[in-house]
Amino acid sequence: MAKSDPGSPPPGDNSNANTQDPQEMAESMSRIAEQSQRLMKDFLGRHAQDFSIGPDTASLGRAFLEMTTRMMGDPARMLEAQVSLWQDYMNLWQSTAARMMGQEPDPVIAPAKDDRRFKDSAWNDNQVFDYIKQSYLLTARWMQNTVRKVDGLDDKTAKKVDFYTRQFVDAMAPSNFVMTNPEVLRTTLESRGENLVKGLENLLEDLERGNGKLRISMTDQEAFEIGKNVAVQPGKVVFQNELLQLIQYTPTTKKVAKRPLLIIPPWINKYYILDLKPQNSFVKWAVDQGQTVFMISWVNPDENLADKSFVDYMLQGPLAAIEAILKATGEKSVNVIGYCLGGTLLSCLLSYLQAKKRSDLIASATFFTTMIDFAEAGELSIFIDEEQLTALEDKMNERGYLEGHEMAATFNMLRANDLIWSFVINNYLLGKEPFPFDLLYWNSDSTRMPAAMHSFYLRNMYQKNLLIQPGGIELDGVKIDLTKITLPTFVLATREDHIAPWVAAYAATQTFGGPVTFVLAASGHIAGVVNPPAAGKYSHWIGKNNKSYPKKPEDWLETAEHRPGSWWPEWQKWISAFSDGEIDARQPGTDKLKAIEDAPGSYVKVMAQ
Repeated sequence: MAKSDPGSPPPGDNSNANTQDPQEMAESMSRIAEQSQRLMKDFLGRHAQDFSIGPDTASLGRAFLEMTTRMMGDPARMLEAQVSLWQDYMNLWQSTAARMMGQEPDPVIAPAKDDRRFKDSAWNDNQVFDYIKQSYLLTARWMQNTVRKVDGLDDKTAKKVDFYTRQFVDAMAPSNFVMTNPEVLRTTLESRGENLVKGLENLLEDLERGNGKLRISMTDQEAFEIGKNVAVQPGKVVFQNELLQLIQYTPTTKKVAKRPLLIIPPWINKYYILDLKPQNSFVKWAVDQGQTVFMISWVNPDENLADKSFVDYMLQGPLAAIEAILKATGEKSVNVIGYCLGGTLLSCLLSYLQAKKRSDLIASATFFTTMIDFAEAGELSIFIDEEQLTALEDKMNERGYLEGHEMAATFNMLRANDLIWSFVINNYLLGKEPFPFDLLYWNSDSTRMPAAMHSFYLRNMYQKNLLIQPGGIELDGVKIDLTKITLPTFVLATREDHIAPWVAAYAATQTFGGPVTFVLAASGHIAGVVNPPAAGKYSHWIGKNNKSYPKKPEDWLETAEHRPGSWWPEWQKWISAFSDGEIDARQPGTDKLKAIEDAPGSYVKVMAQ
């Protein structure tokens, strides 16, 4: 591997940049500064009243104060931590000195294999940048280990401190700053600083888009159009009410399963994550397998739907959709898939129908990355304490809904390096336009949440964890008891899920009263689900005995069979047992429900501002 002199410019500098006239460079930077000031002054002049103070941080401040107090109360451990950090630095200095003398010592610390912040070759080839990188990694490790070892903190406070310490550590990475990012430095020299001016323009455009609050552009918004190059699977809207449109997709096979299939997506996001493009569309794949697929497309609510409750979403959502499907097809029951929050709603509906003696409406239920037990809700739980919920409810009650981008910002914090800082570097430091990527376009196409429904969900599921308790919540006069659900269920979890941890999804095996098939897919909340067989990616685990599940999910994983590739064929094999035979393919809009408009319909096209 080529080595660089520590005093030389980063590798990749061209000769023009190295020999640039200092006066010319100074004039160029002066011009950049003048342009930057003018751009910022113009923005501030137009948005002086738009800036607002962020959410109340009192709860976070108290958590860190408690952590600091307990840390200072154990000076011996603090001294031990300081000595450990000093020893790490001594090792790094010795390693760096040895390298400068021509040796090739092993690094004192190395980034994780999936850490893309240090992929530029200069982080390894140039001694200065290698020292900066390792110094940061040592300090980051020390900070996180130190706060994790503080005794006496309750579990919620400890998780909050750990999470926000990581946010700070991620924000302070040398890759996020001009003078300590070799790629940005090269680009700045080569473009004579034009990247920084372009980056400022990108920053101001994102502030403009957020009305004074930063909303980072993750993709080229002009590159995609719903119904044109995303959400393109053909079909018809055959039913609608104020909360949903029901899409029936056009068959691609001559024969189809007699029993239709309904998909309930989460209303936190739009449904077309399951229909991004033909190559990875679960909808298209299911249709190609001979399923008559119906999809709920949720409304993007405004203040007029502020009072819509969780009960309304259940009754006017999947129950209304099922009744419409049975009317359209003449069938007596359906198979149903619930994705994420859509699966949580489905579990409530199953218990509700059981109590109402209408459980025969659903023949089987499939759950994608769904939590019914929120005891292990992952890092999202740190946002659900009384103070934060009260502040959030006050904000929702003012306007009648929660803005979708506010919820998206919370999810992005769970993977800050990938979903925040990588775009800060690309858009603002390198001055590049974001790359057109359909998944990130969907991720940015946020939806609002009605105040009443969202408050009920956060308090009763996340904060109090009442859904898992028999009779813990009541919907439309029915006490919900998930243990009374006896129909066959297929439960899919994903091993690296930051939103619905797989150990939480596994709780279904210990709760539902009917036969359960549990499958664990590799990757995360999206990629683990949207994994077409043709891609040949990832893998999955399935139990050797799907009739008995140990109490601990880790015990199940130890004996589960590891299989390569997508889990989709496994699900198709399972769902075929509930097809109720075959019939000639049904064309949408030709039965008792007439077509209202072409898929993807109009609800999904309503964009949140």
